[in-house]
Amino acid sequence: MIQDTPRSLQTKNNKAREAWEKKVGELAGAHANELQEAYQIDSRPLAATIFYFPVAPMDGDVDNIIKPILDGMDKVIYPTDRLIERVVVQKFEPGVPWIFKSLTPILEAALEMERPSVYIRLDDDLAWREVP
Repeated sequence: MIQDTPRSLQTKNNKAREAWEKKVGELAGAHANELQEAYQIDSRPLAATIFYFPVAPMDGDVDNIIKPILDGMDKVIYPTDRLIERVVVQKFEPGVPWIFKSLTPILEAALEMERPSVYIRLDDDLAWREVP
């Protein structure tokens, strides 16, 4: 979870994007250290879920926040973002109703966090490879 506005891949302010990527990497690394046994840098295929909770409707496209987030975790959580096989990204703009059927403790904390905030989950469960 990150309490901040994600930077877009399309931004012309490279310093802001680089600072964002650094922040993502630092926070992801700190979280990984808290869960030492669960996180080890290896070459497992991964899926990423990114939920963005803005303070107001977004000006840009939600897909533009993906690459800087994944790049921020590169070499911190995984050796290369090429291991990411699946990405789910969703924005939850204020005033738009939505319901979660089940909440993990971390997602629940993200929902209670002051906006703007970003929830990021990486998963090595290969269920996404099962095509009906």
